[in-house]
Amino acid sequence: MPLPNAQPAPRAVRIAGVLVALQGLTALAFAIAVLVRAFNVATGAGNLFGEVGYFTVLAVAILAVAGGLLWGLRWARTPAALLQLLLIAVAWYAIGPSSFVGLAIVTVIVCAATLVLLFLAPSRAWAIADRTS
Repeated sequence: MPLPNAQPAPRAVRIAGVLVALQGLTALAFAIAVLVRAFNVATGAGNLFGEVGYFTVLAVAILAVAGGLLWGLRWARTPAALLQLLLIAVAWYAIGPSSFVGLAIVTVIVCAATLVLLFLAPSRAWAIADRTS
């Protein structure tokens, strides 16, 4: 059953949707890892359960945006682009003071690639198609 406002998305948007879905699944995996840790600490588990809730909500939102891109819903393009910009900023910060430089560089590359895919000519044309008619 097709979604009401869905238009077939160009290949670049669908690939960006897959990359955003991977980001959402990563956030979900992180939430699960924190949950496991919460059950294995003697004190401070309440704070960890709050963190699990926070990252679970974020993961669900990111996966919803990814689903929107994959299903061809135009509204998902803007939050996906904003997410990439935010993740680039976080990764840029992590390059300096952390021991996860490699992971931060990979994050910047994936986010930049996703942004490029979201702003290619076919993606832009798809995003504004219903406004021009």
